[in-house]
Formats: sequence, structure tokens, C-alpha cells
Amino acid sequence: MESAALLRQQIIASLMARQPDNVADVAMDLWEKLADDIISIVGEAGFNSLYERSVHLAQPAFPWLPPCPSPPQPPHRFAELKARLADQTPAHACAANSLLLTTFTDILASLIGEQLTASILRSAWGNLASATADKEPENE
Repeated sequence: MESAALLRQQIIASLMARQPDNVADVAMDLWEKLADDIISIVGEAGFNSLYERSVHLAQPAFPWLPPCPSPPQPPHRFAELKARLADQTPAHACAANSLLLTTFTDILASLIGEQLTASILRSAWGNLASATADKEPENE
């Protein structure tokens, strides 16, 4: 299980590194795609609960992360996050969003399993997630 979590961390780091000077937009793209796939499975309330918990767990490391609106709604679900990320240095914003995504996917994996989580990430994030996630051990 630890290797699967490490693999998700590596996927997230790779995706966040695509445009290091445009972290807020990259983060929004990742969150929107992930939200679309998760909401289709667990609904708005399920996604919102996972996202709120992830923000809560990441805030001690990055206290400037925005508290979640109740409930966060599209199309502005991530507007405050984007604004806060844009106010940080690229490296700091990248670290915060990476932690937030890692926390989210770790919680998701603990609830639905590694295999389904990897499948969702491949569906949401495309080729890079697919190429990396294919290296995931079968029995984890």
C-alpha cells in the first residue's frame, strides 16, 4: 500500500511540474478533472466531504489554504483555492497543492481501494497518470 501512495505522490508531482510558472492554472485543471470523475461516482456531497477533509488535513502545513465554503459549488468550487495559490510563490503553491491532492487521493484510496483510485486518476488525468499508474503493483 505504501508503494501505491508513493506512486500517487509521484504522479501528482509530475503533473504539477508541467508548467512550474503557472501553478494555479495547472492545479485548477487537475482539480476540475478529478472532481468531474469523482462526482460521477459519489455525487457532489461525497466529493465535497472528501475535499473538505483534505483541506482540513493540509491546513496545518499551509494555513493560508482557504476554508471550504459550505457547500462548494461549481463553477466556482475552486475559485478561492486558485486565488490563494496565485498569491504564493510557484514552489510554495506547488507544494501546497501537491499535499492537498495527495491527501485527497490517499483518503479516496482508503475508502474505495487502490485499484479503483488508480483507475479514476487515469480517467481524470490522462496519459501521464496512465503511464505512471501502470507501474502499480497488482496486489496492493
